[in-house]
Amino acid sequence: MKLSIGIVGLPNVGKSTLFKILTKQEVNIANYPFATIDPNVGIVPVPDERLEKLAAISKSKKIVPAAVEFYDIAGLVKGAYKGEGLGNQFLSHIREVNAVVEVIRVFKNSEIIHVEEKVDPIRDLEIINTELILKDLETVEKYFLKVEKDAKSGKKEAIKELDILKIARDFLNNNKLLNQLPLEQLQQLQQLSLLTAKPQIYLLNGKIEDVSEELKNKIKNLNADYLVVDLSTADNLSELIKKTYDILGLISFFTTGEDETKAWTIKKESKAPQAAGEIHSDFEKKFIRAEVINWQKLLEAGNWNSAKQKGWLKLEGKDYFVQDGDIMVIRHG
Repeated sequence: MKLSIGIVGLPNVGKSTLFKILTKQEVNIANYPFATIDPNVGIVPVPDERLEKLAAISKSKKIVPAAVEFYDIAGLVKGAYKGEGLGNQFLSHIREVNAVVEVIRVFKNSEIIHVEEKVDPIRDLEIINTELILKDLETVEKYFLKVEKDAKSGKKEAIKELDILKIARDFLNNNKLLNQLPLEQLQQLQQLSLLTAKPQIYLLNGKIEDVSEELKNKIKNLNADYLVVDLSTADNLSELIKKTYDILGLISFFTTGEDETKAWTIKKESKAPQAAGEIHSDFEKKFIRAEVINWQKLLEAGNWNSAKQKGWLKLEGKDYFVQDGDIMVIRHG
């Protein structure tokens, strides 16, 4: 599955610096708003120490890690949803992402301009979320009018859809993020790719002592996760990618052999045929069974033959739930 993350925030909070660290790409970082006027897109390998260990056992010619796409869009400002600043032009670029990383400035440095003139992380968080809420409200209102016509003509599906749209509209009008809705209702809104329906991680740019308890509680009340990183000194953000996997409920399984050792990303609770479908769509349709071993068990055995002799390779059918760290050999028709 393709995994993608949108990076949002006010101008000059460290979004482009974050993107540069993640992707090791050179992007335009400048001390003024709107230095980024096109969405930067970078593909980042998911750090996973298990890959090299498995590749060594299989004597693989290459290693293929899972990957994440990061979208860095222009800084949002108040009124972005209706076209203020440049951010509005690029909100569409993060409609299809799986999750949003919201960069919040907590560091104090008078030499780096703040678009609101003063560092106030809670205010900044509220500005960004309000812009996302207003953009979603605009989307829901437009779609509501369309569905309402069909509902008035008696179409049952439209009447059902109208109910969930009313719930979403009321939620947004009360300045609430849609990701606070129950999962079942969120799934009903999936086709609209709403910004506030996506899981969020707050990246607090600064030192731990810059983060107030009030800010921590604010994020906790949003049922979100956060990470404190001083982007001026950071050189590795593997923890951010790991947190993204956690909030999206993702795991990795592996295929390994002489040609390559590869990581595949799937949702937790995926069954073996769905996992096989990640490798090739035909494998899901024609799935017979899977040979499965946990990666640590294979390392312990030392090689495939030894693992087989010990009886550690298991044959699993269509109802097997794939576990994080499984190595799979798919048998298909």
